[in-house]
Amino acid sequence: MKEKILFLTGFFGFLPFFILALILYSLYLLHAGDRNHTNLYGFAPVVHYQALPEQKEVSSIDLDTQDARVAVLTDFFQSNHSILTPYAQEIVTDADKYGLDYRLLPAIAMQESTLCQKFPKNSFNCWGFGIYTGHMTKFSSFDEAIDTISKTLDQQYKAYGLVTPDAIMTKYTPSSNGSWAAGVNLFMTKINNEL
Repeated sequence: MKEKILFLTGFFGFLPFFILALILYSLYLLHAGDRNHTNLYGFAPVVHYQALPEQKEVSSIDLDTQDARVAVLTDFFQSNHSILTPYAQEIVTDADKYGLDYRLLPAIAMQESTLCQKFPKNSFNCWGFGIYTGHMTKFSSFDEAIDTISKTLDQQYKAYGLVTPDAIMTKYTPSSNGSWAAGVNLFMTKINNEL
């Protein structure tokens, strides 16, 4: 019993000092700490104002904001000696316009005609688009071909979930044994690696 009384006396004798220490520590946290953040209690820190710095001369730099994809396609076309080099920007623009992967048209052109090195004369059709037994689609320019093919890929392929080369192949060149999609995938990866 004596031990219990001694324990309770010590406990209640120490308790006021402990509570006082907690209050002092809380006050310290309230007034100290990082001035750039709210303190423990959510109060905003004291703001100290100072004079604005002197205004210095400001220099500006004009940055070339060319789309990196255009530069990548330009390099890809140039390294393969393609007559499509001047059309890199148009291909990227139409890809964005129709929600296509910008690498798709160049990869198809590489698969079908080695980037326009072998295609029907005066057809402007480097993509093998609408070319099958007894029929050949011709365009009046590369501009028309790029826009028509991009629009068709959007409306007649992408709209039906045919977005990957493997899926596109089932409609674009259904007689392929898979080599068409493999080639297009390979060229898309090659373009991607240049980015």
